[in-house]
Amino acid sequence: MNRTELADFLRRSRGRLDPADVGLPPGARRRTPGLRREEVAQLAGMSVDYYARLEQRRGPRPSRQMLTALARALRLTDDESAHLFHLAGEEPPRGGASSPHVRPGLLLILDRLHDSPAQVVSDVGEVLAQNRMAVALAGDTMSRPPAERNLMRRYFTEPDCRALFPPEDHADHARSHVANLRAVTAARPDDPVPAALVAELRATSAEFRELWEAHEVALRRSCTKRFVHPLVGLLELDCEVLLSAGHDQMLIVYTARPGSEAYERLELLRVVGLQDLTPTP
Repeated sequence: MNRTELADFLRRSRGRLDPADVGLPPGARRRTPGLRREEVAQLAGMSVDYYARLEQRRGPRPSRQMLTALARALRLTDDESAHLFHLAGEEPPRGGASSPHVRPGLLLILDRLHDSPAQVVSDVGEVLAQNRMAVALAGDTMSRPPAERNLMRRYFTEPDCRALFPPEDHADHARSHVANLRAVTAARPDDPVPAALVAELRATSAEFRELWEAHEVALRRSCTKRFVHPLVGLLELDCEVLLSAGHDQMLIVYTARPGSEAYERLELLRVVGLQDLTPTP
Protein backbone atom coordinates (compact mmCIF):
# COMPACT_ATOMS: atom_id res chain seq x y z
CA MET A 1 0.00 0.00 0.00
CA ASN A 2 1.45 3.35 -1.07
CA ARG A 3 0.12 5.63 1.68
CA THR A 4 1.74 8.81 0.33
CA GLU A 5 0.43 8.44 -3.21
CA LEU A 6 -2.98 7.26 -1.98
CA ALA A 7 -3.34 10.30 0.28
CA ASP A 8 -2.33 12.66 -2.53
CA PHE A 9 -4.71 11.04 -5.02
CA LEU A 10 -7.62 11.25 -2.58
CA ARG A 11 -6.94 14.92 -1.82
CA ARG A 12 -6.66 15.86 -5.49
CA SER A 13 -9.76 13.87 -6.45
CA ARG A 14 -11.72 15.56 -3.66
CA GLY A 15 -10.43 18.98 -4.65
CA ARG A 16 -11.67 18.83 -8.22
CA LEU A 17 -15.32 18.18 -7.26
CA ASP A 18 -17.91 20.86 -6.51
CA PRO A 19 -20.86 20.10 -4.21
CA ALA A 20 -23.20 20.40 -7.21
CA ASP A 21 -21.28 17.61 -8.95
CA VAL A 22 -22.47 15.13 -6.31
CA GLY A 23 -25.92 16.56 -5.63
CA LEU A 24 -25.00 18.51 -2.48
CA PRO A 25 -26.05 22.11 -1.72
CA PRO A 26 -23.22 24.68 -1.96
CA GLY A 27 -23.56 25.72 1.68
CA ALA A 28 -21.43 28.48 3.17
CA ARG A 29 -18.55 30.05 1.27
CA ARG A 30 -15.57 27.69 1.07
CA ARG A 31 -12.01 28.70 1.74
CA THR A 32 -10.65 26.05 -0.61
CA PRO A 33 -12.12 24.45 -3.74
CA GLY A 34 -13.57 20.97 -3.74
CA LEU A 35 -15.54 18.83 -1.33
CA ARG A 36 -14.88 18.77 2.37
CA ARG A 37 -13.58 15.61 3.99
CA GLU A 38 -16.82 15.09 5.87
CA GLU A 39 -18.77 15.28 2.59
CA VAL A 40 -16.64 12.57 0.96
CA ALA A 41 -17.00 10.43 4.09
CA GLN A 42 -20.78 10.89 4.00
CA LEU A 43 -20.99 9.95 0.31
CA ALA A 44 -18.79 6.89 0.87
CA GLY A 45 -20.62 5.75 4.01
CA MET A 46 -17.57 5.86 6.30
CA SER A 47 -16.57 7.84 9.37
CA VAL A 48 -14.93 11.24 8.92
CA ASP A 49 -12.05 10.13 11.14
CA TYR A 50 -11.36 7.07 8.97
CA TYR A 51 -11.29 9.13 5.79
CA ALA A 52 -9.16 11.87 7.38
CA ARG A 53 -6.55 9.31 8.42
CA LEU A 54 -6.32 8.05 4.83
CA GLU A 55 -5.54 11.57 3.63
CA GLN A 56 -3.04 11.97 6.46
CA ARG A 57 -1.10 8.84 5.39
CA ARG A 58 -1.84 7.03 8.64
CA GLY A 59 -5.02 5.10 7.93
CA PRO A 60 -5.38 1.31 7.80
CA ARG A 61 -5.44 -0.46 4.47
CA PRO A 62 -8.93 0.05 2.97
CA SER A 63 -10.99 -3.01 2.11
CA ARG A 64 -12.16 -3.63 -1.44
CA GLN A 65 -15.65 -2.62 -0.36
CA MET A 66 -14.30 0.66 1.02
CA LEU A 67 -12.31 1.34 -2.15
CA THR A 68 -15.43 0.80 -4.24
CA ALA A 69 -17.34 3.24 -2.02
CA LEU A 70 -14.57 5.85 -2.33
CA ALA A 71 -14.43 5.47 -6.11
CA ARG A 72 -18.17 6.04 -6.28
CA ALA A 73 -18.10 9.02 -3.89
CA LEU A 74 -15.27 10.72 -5.78
CA ARG A 75 -16.88 10.04 -9.19
CA LEU A 76 -13.76 8.26 -10.48
CA THR A 77 -13.55 6.91 -13.99
CA ASP A 78 -12.78 3.23 -14.57
CA ASP A 79 -9.07 4.03 -15.05
CA GLU A 80 -8.98 6.21 -11.94
CA SER A 81 -10.78 3.52 -9.94
CA ALA A 82 -8.20 0.95 -11.04
CA HIS A 83 -5.44 3.36 -9.98
CA LEU A 84 -7.06 3.77 -6.57
CA PHE A 85 -7.11 0.00 -6.09
CA HIS A 86 -3.45 -0.31 -7.11
CA LEU A 87 -2.37 2.43 -4.68
CA ALA A 88 -4.11 0.53 -1.88
CA GLY A 89 -2.33 -2.69 -2.85
CA GLU A 90 -5.42 -4.35 -4.30
CA GLU A 91 -6.18 -5.77 -7.71
CA PRO A 92 -8.92 -3.75 -9.43
CA PRO A 93 -12.13 -5.54 -10.45
CA ARG A 94 -11.66 -7.58 -13.61
CA GLY A 95 -13.19 -6.48 -16.86
CA GLY A 96 -15.85 -8.44 -18.68
CA ALA A 97 -18.17 -8.66 -15.71
CA SER A 98 -20.65 -6.27 -14.18
CA SER A 99 -18.63 -3.62 -12.33
CA PRO A 100 -19.61 -2.18 -8.93
CA HIS A 101 -18.28 1.19 -10.11
CA VAL A 102 -21.15 3.34 -11.32
CA ARG A 103 -20.52 4.84 -14.73
CA PRO A 104 -19.70 8.58 -14.39
CA GLY A 105 -22.38 9.49 -16.93
CA LEU A 106 -25.07 7.70 -14.94
CA LEU A 107 -23.93 9.36 -11.72
CA LEU A 108 -24.00 12.76 -13.40
CA ILE A 109 -27.64 12.26 -14.33
CA LEU A 110 -28.55 10.76 -10.94
CA ASP A 111 -27.07 13.73 -9.09
CA ARG A 112 -29.32 16.11 -11.01
CA LEU A 113 -32.59 14.27 -10.43
CA HIS A 114 -34.02 16.05 -7.41
CA ASP A 115 -37.76 15.57 -7.99
CA SER A 116 -37.91 11.94 -9.14
CA PRO A 117 -36.86 8.71 -7.41
CA ALA A 118 -33.90 7.23 -9.27
CA GLN A 119 -31.30 4.57 -8.68
CA VAL A 120 -28.49 2.81 -10.53
CA VAL A 121 -28.82 -0.98 -10.60
CA SER A 122 -26.57 -3.60 -12.16
CA ASP A 123 -28.00 -6.08 -14.63
CA VAL A 124 -28.01 -8.74 -11.89
CA GLY A 125 -29.99 -6.56 -9.49
CA GLU A 126 -27.29 -4.97 -7.32
CA VAL A 127 -28.30 -1.48 -6.20
CA LEU A 128 -25.20 0.67 -6.80
CA ALA A 129 -26.47 4.19 -6.04
CA GLN A 130 -29.69 5.96 -5.00
CA ASN A 131 -30.86 9.55 -4.79
CA ARG A 132 -32.78 10.87 -1.80
CA MET A 133 -36.15 10.45 -3.48
CA ALA A 134 -35.42 6.76 -4.13
CA VAL A 135 -34.54 6.33 -0.45
CA ALA A 136 -37.79 8.03 0.54
CA LEU A 137 -39.77 5.81 -1.82
CA ALA A 138 -38.19 2.40 -1.29
CA GLY A 139 -35.82 2.61 1.68
CA ASP A 140 -32.07 3.14 2.05
CA THR A 141 -30.61 0.12 0.28
CA MET A 142 -27.07 1.52 0.27
CA SER A 143 -26.96 1.52 4.09
CA ARG A 144 -27.40 -2.27 4.10
CA PRO A 145 -24.43 -4.70 3.97
CA PRO A 146 -23.29 -5.37 0.37
CA ALA A 147 -24.74 -8.89 0.39
CA GLU A 148 -28.19 -7.43 1.12
CA ARG A 149 -28.31 -4.90 -1.73
CA ASN A 150 -29.38 -7.29 -4.47
CA LEU A 151 -33.02 -6.73 -5.41
CA MET A 152 -33.48 -10.23 -6.82
CA ARG A 153 -32.00 -11.98 -3.79
CA ARG A 154 -34.13 -9.91 -1.42
CA TYR A 155 -37.30 -10.43 -3.44
CA PHE A 156 -37.05 -14.22 -3.21
CA THR A 157 -35.54 -14.57 0.27
CA GLU A 158 -37.03 -11.69 2.31
CA PRO A 159 -40.85 -11.81 2.37
CA ASP A 160 -41.08 -8.31 3.88
CA CYS A 161 -39.41 -6.90 0.76
CA ARG A 162 -42.60 -7.51 -1.21
CA ALA A 163 -44.64 -5.21 1.05
CA LEU A 164 -43.41 -2.36 -1.14
CA PHE A 165 -45.74 -3.57 -3.90
CA PRO A 166 -49.46 -4.46 -4.05
CA PRO A 167 -49.99 -8.22 -3.47
CA GLU A 168 -51.62 -8.66 -6.90
CA ASP A 169 -48.38 -7.47 -8.54
CA HIS A 170 -46.05 -9.87 -6.73
CA ALA A 171 -46.21 -12.68 -9.28
CA ASP A 172 -45.41 -10.38 -12.21
CA HIS A 173 -42.42 -8.90 -10.38
CA ALA A 174 -41.11 -12.39 -9.62
CA ARG A 175 -41.41 -13.45 -13.27
CA SER A 176 -39.69 -10.25 -14.41
CA HIS A 177 -36.73 -10.76 -12.06
CA VAL A 178 -36.21 -14.35 -13.19
CA ALA A 179 -36.62 -13.60 -16.89
CA ASN A 180 -34.07 -10.79 -16.65
CA LEU A 181 -31.56 -12.96 -14.78
CA ARG A 182 -32.03 -15.73 -17.34
CA ALA A 183 -31.13 -13.29 -20.15
CA VAL A 184 -28.09 -11.91 -18.31
CA THR A 185 -26.77 -15.39 -17.50
CA ALA A 186 -26.97 -16.41 -21.14
CA ALA A 187 -25.29 -13.20 -22.30
CA ARG A 188 -22.35 -13.63 -19.88
CA PRO A 189 -21.69 -17.40 -19.69
CA ASP A 190 -18.15 -16.93 -18.34
CA ASP A 191 -19.12 -14.50 -15.59
CA PRO A 192 -19.43 -16.34 -12.25
CA VAL A 193 -21.59 -13.61 -10.64
CA PRO A 194 -24.95 -14.27 -12.33
CA ALA A 195 -24.32 -18.02 -12.29
CA ALA A 196 -23.68 -17.96 -8.54
CA LEU A 197 -26.83 -15.94 -7.93
CA VAL A 198 -28.90 -18.42 -9.94
CA ALA A 199 -27.42 -21.36 -8.01
CA GLU A 200 -28.10 -19.64 -4.67
CA LEU A 201 -31.71 -18.78 -5.47
CA ARG A 202 -32.48 -22.21 -6.92
CA ALA A 203 -31.26 -23.70 -3.66
CA THR A 204 -33.18 -21.33 -1.38
CA SER A 205 -36.44 -20.48 -3.18
CA ALA A 206 -38.97 -22.96 -4.54
CA GLU A 207 -40.73 -20.11 -6.34
CA PHE A 208 -37.52 -19.14 -8.10
CA ARG A 209 -36.83 -22.76 -9.10
CA GLU A 210 -40.27 -23.09 -10.66
CA LEU A 211 -39.98 -19.83 -12.58
CA TRP A 212 -36.43 -20.66 -13.71
CA GLU A 213 -37.62 -23.93 -15.22
CA ALA A 214 -40.20 -21.99 -17.28
CA HIS A 215 -37.23 -20.50 -19.21
CA GLU A 216 -38.78 -17.08 -19.80
CA VAL A 217 -36.32 -14.46 -21.09
CA ALA A 218 -36.82 -10.68 -20.97
CA LEU A 219 -34.47 -7.81 -20.12
CA ARG A 220 -35.62 -4.88 -18.01
CA ARG A 221 -37.47 -2.26 -20.03
CA SER A 222 -39.60 0.78 -19.40
CA CYS A 223 -42.89 -0.06 -17.73
CA THR A 224 -45.45 1.10 -15.17
CA LYS A 225 -44.87 0.04 -11.57
CA ARG A 226 -47.03 0.45 -8.47
CA PHE A 227 -45.63 1.14 -5.02
CA VAL A 228 -47.35 1.05 -1.63
CA HIS A 229 -45.79 3.76 0.51
CA PRO A 230 -46.46 3.89 4.29
CA LEU A 231 -46.96 7.68 4.29
CA VAL A 232 -48.42 8.71 0.94
CA GLY A 233 -50.20 5.52 -0.11
CA LEU A 234 -50.36 3.90 -3.56
CA LEU A 235 -48.23 5.43 -6.31
CA GLU A 236 -48.50 4.28 -9.93
CA LEU A 237 -45.26 5.44 -11.53
CA ASP A 238 -43.74 5.25 -14.99
CA CYS A 239 -40.45 3.39 -14.82
CA GLU A 240 -37.88 4.57 -17.37
CA VAL A 241 -34.71 2.52 -17.85
CA LEU A 242 -31.54 4.10 -19.25
CA LEU A 243 -28.78 1.63 -20.09
CA SER A 244 -25.04 2.26 -19.79
CA ALA A 245 -22.84 1.77 -22.84
CA GLY A 246 -22.01 -1.79 -21.79
CA HIS A 247 -25.65 -2.55 -20.87
CA ASP A 248 -24.47 -3.87 -17.48
CA GLN A 249 -25.82 -0.93 -15.48
CA MET A 250 -29.20 0.79 -15.56
CA LEU A 251 -30.37 4.15 -14.37
CA ILE A 252 -33.99 3.57 -13.33
CA VAL A 253 -36.11 6.72 -12.97
CA TYR A 254 -39.67 6.78 -11.60
CA THR A 255 -42.00 9.58 -12.70
CA ALA A 256 -45.72 10.36 -12.54
CA ARG A 257 -47.92 12.00 -15.14
CA PRO A 258 -48.58 15.67 -14.26
CA GLY A 259 -52.04 16.18 -12.86
CA SER A 260 -52.44 12.58 -11.76
CA GLU A 261 -53.04 11.49 -8.18
CA ALA A 262 -49.66 9.77 -8.22
CA TYR A 263 -48.02 13.06 -9.24
CA GLU A 264 -49.52 14.82 -6.22
CA ARG A 265 -48.44 12.01 -3.91
CA LEU A 266 -44.94 12.05 -5.36
CA GLU A 267 -44.78 15.80 -4.70
CA LEU A 268 -45.89 15.13 -1.13
CA LEU A 269 -43.16 12.52 -0.79
CA ARG A 270 -40.60 15.05 -2.04
CA VAL A 271 -41.70 17.53 0.64
CA VAL A 272 -41.91 14.97 3.43
CA GLY A 273 -38.69 13.27 2.37
CA LEU A 274 -37.26 11.10 5.08
CA GLN A 275 -38.98 12.84 8.00
CA ASP A 276 -40.66 10.45 10.40
CA LEU A 277 -40.28 7.67 7.85
CA THR A 278 -39.61 4.06 8.61
CA PRO A 279 -39.03 2.63 5.12
CA THR A 280 -40.21 -0.80 4.15
CA PRO A 281 -37.21 -3.19 4.02
